[in-house]
Amino acid sequence: MATTYDHIAQNKRRTWLLVLLFPAVFALLTWGVFFLLTQVFGWDVANDPTMNSWLYMVPVICWIVAMIWIAVSYFTGDKLLLNSADAIPVTQKDQPEIYRLVENLCISRRLPLPRIYIMDDESLNAFATGRDPEHASLALTKGIVKKLDRMELEGVISHELSHIENRDIRLMLITVAGISFFTFAGEICFRVGLSSRGRNSKNSGAGIFLVLGIICSLYGLVFAPLIRLAVSRQREYLADATGALMTRNPKALANALRKISTDSRVEALDKRASMAAMCIENPLAKQNLFSWMTGLMATHPPIQKRIAALEEMDRGY
Repeated sequence: MATTYDHIAQNKRRTWLLVLLFPAVFALLTWGVFFLLTQVFGWDVANDPTMNSWLYMVPVICWIVAMIWIAVSYFTGDKLLLNSADAIPVTQKDQPEIYRLVENLCISRRLPLPRIYIMDDESLNAFATGRDPEHASLALTKGIVKKLDRMELEGVISHELSHIENRDIRLMLITVAGISFFTFAGEICFRVGLSSRGRNSKNSGAGIFLVLGIICSLYGLVFAPLIRLAVSRQREYLADATGALMTRNPKALANALRKISTDSRVEALDKRASMAAMCIENPLAKQNLFSWMTGLMATHPPIQKRIAALEEMDRGY
């Protein structure tokens, strides 16, 4: 049976795998699209010096820029994610009860105390972020603080501290950074391409940017989430189990998940679909197409299965 230390080591390997996979798969996708343009649509890339140079330059440029983006995100991404969620830092004076819960659990696991934030939303959700336990943050919605009892809230906090202890937070920070980079790059390429096309309908450079926009958007919305899925399927189950071991109260976390499932949407994250996997439960509006897609990709296991697993643990106590 794998220990926590085994999982931490595995997450470190997966982090490096992600760093390599994001630009590598993007390069293969770029070459594949250009190959289709040549073979299917008759775009004569080989005899077009501009297109031919772009074919080799673009993957290299994207690799370099993606590495810079991920490196910057590694050190500053947690702050950007917390700002995106409208999370406000709180002190021990503001939330003494939450601080006591977090502090007691951290002492039991010999973890540094994370920075604590409150999201201005009446729904029930939470997430942890950061690059390691020494630089971690825990965010809770106003709703989850008000609507869960003490034991249930302790269960939620223990779940998020498990993500910090297991270094899941680093893995997800790199994942969100990679997906954000390519979706952002796709939007920029589309705008540049359409703007250039508007000024000159025969501008071949505009066509290149439009093709790159399609590649980046396709990658950010489909391929990158698939990589995320391949890297980790069991994070939530493990965090539930580790959190239940922290509190010795699996039933409390099961009850918390049952309440969270009734209202987990966080409005500030509706346009931040890449952050969905970081939360204890999917925070996106149910009618959101990307929410539906990420549900299929199982970034969160079905909540009823998580509850059933916790209830089975509870019978063992």
